[in-house]
Amino acid sequence: MYYTSLEKGDLEHMEKGNWSSPVAGFILLGLSAHPKLEKMFFVLILLMYLVILLGNGVLILVTVLDSRLHTPMYFFLGNLSFLDICYTTSSVPLFLDGFLNPRKTISFSACAVQMFLSFAMAGTECVLLGMMAFDRYVAICNPLRYPVVMSKAAYVPMAASSWAIGGTASVVHTSLTIQLPFCGDNVINHFTCEILAVLKLACADISINVISMGVTNVIFLGAPVLFISISYVFIIVTILRIPSAEGRRKAFSTCSAHFTVVVIFYGTLLFMYGKPKSKDSLGADKQDLSDKLIPLFYGLVIPMLNPIIYSLRNKDVKAAMRNLVGQKCFAQ
Repeated sequence: MYYTSLEKGDLEHMEKGNWSSPVAGFILLGLSAHPKLEKMFFVLILLMYLVILLGNGVLILVTVLDSRLHTPMYFFLGNLSFLDICYTTSSVPLFLDGFLNPRKTISFSACAVQMFLSFAMAGTECVLLGMMAFDRYVAICNPLRYPVVMSKAAYVPMAASSWAIGGTASVVHTSLTIQLPFCGDNVINHFTCEILAVLKLACADISINVISMGVTNVIFLGAPVLFISISYVFIIVTILRIPSAEGRRKAFSTCSAHFTVVVIFYGTLLFMYGKPKSKDSLGADKQDLSDKLIPLFYGLVIPMLNPIIYSLRNKDVKAAMRNLVGQKCFAQ
């Protein structure tokens, strides 16, 4: 979702390219340059997608059916699981189809829809993780006020605003992108209609797009990271002040799953967009492949890990899952 500024060569290509009428569609290269990898990745990604649907689906089910999980933390968790399902579903079918058809074509309108969905889901997750950090801050630092501060009248609008903010930002960026004229070359060097890859085909000044992306990075990356960091500073200080080791362990266990997810989520983003560019041709070819595969697995591994992390590190979720399985067995 988050993008660094375009390289100088890309900008020059856009300014010098011939203007044309809007393209009818695009060709997604995917792994067409590496046909031997396509079948392997098809099976791997399909299995990961099924695990994502199963893991997050079960997590949503237990948070809805088990009354003990009708709390703000698990409400946010249910939203996160639903978001992960939507995020992967907006792109994985396109991945899989591209592996079966190396020169996959996609219509202009379908590309815009896919761009909007993936951008909206990623933006929503950033804001939602910040909301979850606030929930953990209040629960640990102000436990007596927690029922009042995190009442249903508060946490439902908080979750809704996460979706609204992510969706609004996506509408802005998608609208700015689809209004651009595109050159005759309609080949996207990616698995999906990733917005930066699409912008490289534009034949107009994209400075507004670049500026808006910079603002978006501050809103969806800078602000949540700063807010989460400050929240966890207060959380850690509060936990260290608890006199008993058992009390400290219990307090930390209530936020360890969220902290783990945050570290993986933002750590992967920093790795993706902070790694240096390769200058030699062989290294550039390998980097081109890694630039495709890293975002691909970022969009799959994290949604797959989220339910695992929350179920393994949370006694309430594990107990709810056991009860759900027990009820199914008893019903049979």
